[in-house]
Amino acid sequence: MTTIGFGNLRKGTMIEVDGQPFEVVDYERHKMQQRAPVTRLKLKNLRDGRVLERVYQRYDTEFPVADVEPHEAQYLFTDGHLYHFMDLETYDQYPLNKEQLGDSLLYLKENDNVEVIFFHGDVLNIKLPTFVDLQVSDTPPGVKGDTAQGGNKPAVLETGITVQVPMFVENGAVVRIDTRSGEYTERVS
Repeated sequence: MTTIGFGNLRKGTMIEVDGQPFEVVDYERHKMQQRAPVTRLKLKNLRDGRVLERVYQRYDTEFPVADVEPHEAQYLFTDGHLYHFMDLETYDQYPLNKEQLGDSLLYLKENDNVEVIFFHGDVLNIKLPTFVDLQVSDTPPGVKGDTAQGGNKPAVLETGITVQVPMFVENGAVVRIDTRSGEYTERVS
């Protein structure tokens, strides 16, 4: 099994902890005089999406690289209980449930391309693109003079998620959302 040291660790790196696959969300290392360095990791479980923190106090901290395989896939449809994805190379279909997808459902539309993540041959989860374009379904009108500086207002997007958008965004506009933070980045049209 391949291992990596702290020096090669990056956000988004997939490692294995206690036999489970995790993605590194954040990391830091503190060195104090005459003591072993303290390595703090913030990890996201790829099976259930839970985030946990681990602390390691050793000089030679190494982490096994998780045996995960991403496959390019397209979201096809939902039958109410399962969400179906199709591998773009083999045309195999993978059904995933709400628990596996978690918050990813807030950004997912039919025909969107995503990466389906496999761990030891089993489908774990999906990885969304960093930015998605969603249409505004409902937002109150921005009234001139509402604010002294730009200002924001809530907008419900086509997938049901509510985000804060600038006052000039109207119903029917397409906006770009950062899937990591769930925040508005720009108006597309």
